[in-house]
This record gives sequence, structure tokens and C-alpha cells, in this order.
Amino acid sequence: MEELAINGGPKTRTRPLPSRRDIGAEELKEIIDVIWSGQLNRVGGTKVIAFEREFANLYGVKHAIASTSGTAAIHVAFGAINPEPCSEIITGPISDIGSVIPILYQNCIPIFADIELGTYGLDPDDVERKITDRTVAVLAIHLFGLCGDMDRLSKICKEHGIYLIEDCSQAHLAEYKGRLAGTIGDFGCFSLQQSKQITCGDGGVTITNNDELADRARLFADKAWPRGGADDRGYLFLAMNYRMTELQGAVALAQVRKAKDIVARRRRAGDMLTKLLKEIEGVKPPEVPPGSAHSYWLYPFTIDREVLKVRPEEFARALSAEGIPASVGYIKKPLYLFKVLKEQVTYGSSHCPFDCPRYGRKIEYREGDCPNAERILKEIITIPINEFYTEEDINDIFRAISKVANYYRNRNLQPCSS
Repeated sequence: MEELAINGGPKTRTRPLPSRRDIGAEELKEIIDVIWSGQLNRVGGTKVIAFEREFANLYGVKHAIASTSGTAAIHVAFGAINPEPCSEIITGPISDIGSVIPILYQNCIPIFADIELGTYGLDPDDVERKITDRTVAVLAIHLFGLCGDMDRLSKICKEHGIYLIEDCSQAHLAEYKGRLAGTIGDFGCFSLQQSKQITCGDGGVTITNNDELADRARLFADKAWPRGGADDRGYLFLAMNYRMTELQGAVALAQVRKAKDIVARRRRAGDMLTKLLKEIEGVKPPEVPPGSAHSYWLYPFTIDREVLKVRPEEFARALSAEGIPASVGYIKKPLYLFKVLKEQVTYGSSHCPFDCPRYGRKIEYREGDCPNAERILKEIITIPINEFYTEEDINDIFRAISKVANYYRNRNLQPCSS
């Protein structure tokens, strides 16, 4: 049995995996155009407008509204639907807190539904159980680059007359039954943060086919200033300044033109790794339902502890020692157990909106609220994936995972020495 690197054996891989992004001459050209134009603000500029147009075309939708981050992109969607204070919005418990911040800043209550173990998407049955007379929307989070059961979520939302918003921050060009993530609900919200499939460092974009919602979304992202109208600025309602700059727009414009190729390369690498990992007893690669296509923000997998007799943390440490960076849990615990939500740390010394008289209800977040999510966060192992991974890189990842799995699977089967 080959000795693990963590125990002093040879490493499977001695050089780092590729981590650079597909950013270069195309982005530089667009940035130089902006610098020479002297117009760095999107108002009066051309790059952000061009990015919005090309992003909308990429997704086959009518409207795209650029903003400053993925968090802002979600807030733009909520600002557009304009929920009453203390409305409830159902979402998933595994994500960055940026998925929940916009709910709280609209003075709404996040309600957490559990996830399905296969896709890590929202469990439609639990979503339906959590709907009340206060529910106005469901925010479906497409984790790691894969959609959950969007057919059932769409049906539930339509039956109850509530909005369906997709958080596609990790799922650029992911596919669900022939449709792109972000085009299934009323809104699709995307992040352009450094680690995402396409990036401008930080940025966001919100898409929709609804003309009325799009008009309000554009206003919400720009202080509700109806530009191009009368000389009076207007300031029609309470809104944010989420304007993307021309410098961000220049990089985003070059990136959106590469999006299909970048995702295709990530998908090729991820699908190849999945095919290889299916050969390893005790290792469970991500489940991609028929008709879906993963876009691999990270590569998640789990192990069968009954087969391998090892804790995920120990497996991840051993894999990292082999030269393949790995971690367990993604956010370590569900969002509702972080202090901001569990202790309702919001505005000043208040707990608003949780203690707002308009809500008139008491909500507490507790361990055990979403058993599947809590289980997955203790079990899931993630490794980075990148558009520059070669076949050799994927084979090294496979060999390292296979080596670690074989070691733990077989160590308890070794005969005792006499």
C-alpha cells in the first residue's frame, strides 16, 4: 500500500495547480479605451451599456442590469419586486452571506428551507412547507455551478403567486433541461467576483424578461434617478447606488465574450474528473441530473465513511498533502447559525426586522433547522477547478484522490504482523 504524503510518503503532485484566470490582452484593450476616453463613470460611458447588451444576448433575455457585486445583483432584484417590510423570503442555508444581506436590507425575514442531497438545490417539499401568508419570494441558490429541481420550484411559486429569483453567482451558463440558469425564474442574479467563472474583480448583473420589473431594477441600481427625462432628477423612491464603473464594465465586456469558452473548458475538466472518480470505491462525485450541465465553480465530492473509514477532514488534509488543495464544508456551518442571524445582529441595538411590530411573529434559528444542509457541511469536500486545467492536471487530481481513498479503504484490511 502506497504511503501517504501526510505520513512521509512521496507527494502525488509537486507543483501548484493552475490558478490564473483568463484575463489578458482583450481586457487590457477595453480598459485602454476607457482611459483614453476620460469617461470612467457609466453615465455617459459605453462599456457598461455594451456589457449589459451582450450579457442579455448571451442569455437570450431582454434585460440585463449591471451592478457592483453579486450581493448588489440580488438586492436589485428584491428592490424591483418591492416587498412590504417584514415579508418573508425563502432561501437556502448554504451560500455566502451575500445571498441574505439583501433580504435584511429590504427589512424582510429570511426563511431557510433545506436542500436536496444530490444537487444541493432547494428541497421543493421543504420550500412548500415553509410558505406562509407573508412569503413573497423564493431565492434559489445554484451551488457550485449546478441547478436543483427548478421545475417543481417554478410550479410551487406560480401556484402561490410568489416570485422566483435565481442566485446564479456560482453558476454562469449552467444548464437545466435546455434552459440556462438565471432564465427560469423572474430574475437571475450573477456575481463577477474574482473567483467566479467570469470576473471583473467585483461586479454583478441581474437579468429578466419582465419589462416592468426591469425598469424598476434599473432605477433601484441608480438612486431611482430617471435619467434622460426632465431636468428634475426625480429620485422616485428609496434606492441604492449600485452603478458599475466603466473600468469594471470594460473588463466584464471582454469577459462575457469569453464566457462560453471559459465555461466549456471548466465543464470539460469537471466532467472528465467526474468520470474518473466514479471508478473509485467510496468516493461520490457530484450528481448531474439528466438534462443538466454543471459549470463547476468549485468541484464538490463526498466520501462514503462506511467504505473508507475516515473522517472527511482527515481525507481532505491527506489530499492537500498530496498537492491537491482540499477543504471540508465550504462555509463550515449553515448561514442561520452565524451570529448575524442566530443572534439577529442588525441595526444598532435593535434586532430589526426580526423584532419589528409589523412582523408580529417570533423567529429563532436553531441547529437542526435544515438537517440535510447541516449534514452536507460536515461531509462535503471541495477542490478548486479552473479553465486552464489540462488533462494531466485532472489525472493528477484523480491519482491523488485514488491514492488517499485506497489507503484508507485498505489500511484496516492489512494483516497483523507476527
